[in-house]
Amino acid sequence: MAPTLWLTGDPEADALLEADPFALLLGMLLDQQVAMETAFVGPHKIAQRMGGRLDPALVADADPEEFAALCATPPAVHRYPGSMAGRIQAVARVVVDDYAGDVARLWSDGDPDAREVLRRLKALPGFGDQKARIFLALLGKQRGVTPDGWREVAGAYGDEGARRSIADVTDEASLHQVRETKKAAKAAAKAMR
Repeated sequence: MAPTLWLTGDPEADALLEADPFALLLGMLLDQQVAMETAFVGPHKIAQRMGGRLDPALVADADPEEFAALCATPPAVHRYPGSMAGRIQAVARVVVDDYAGDVARLWSDGDPDAREVLRRLKALPGFGDQKARIFLALLGKQRGVTPDGWREVAGAYGDEGARRSIADVTDEASLHQVRETKKAAKAAAKAMR
């Protein structure tokens, strides 16, 4: 049994992330240039604005201008709502066209190993290598999705007891620990320049 998710501190947003793999995927997509918990609340905002449903086909087929306006409505889904709206719709289109609207097929179709799941994640719009590895670690650590070799393929993000990314956030204390780890890594990178 996968643990109850605590990624945002908002019980409704966390419940959606726990119940809906598409919401979780969109939260990961939005996790850039905003606080982690802000990114992962984004899918809940979209669902509320779409009549309580976060359906990949509805998102993919929405009028792009109307969807961008929906994402920009205060409080905005992201600090860059226009560009992120396009990415959200592009990911939704791939989910609909390649996975029949079922995000879980990314990690379940054909019983793939972790390398294949990583390849599929990296093929999504807006998912580079790091984001794909973090999401793989999140699936393994918190959703019980553990394809063969997932810790190795996730790299340092898959390490037991790590506090590197959203994959390691389970409560407010761990959120702060992850923030401190990221802050230290940025300072070290800056010092190396």
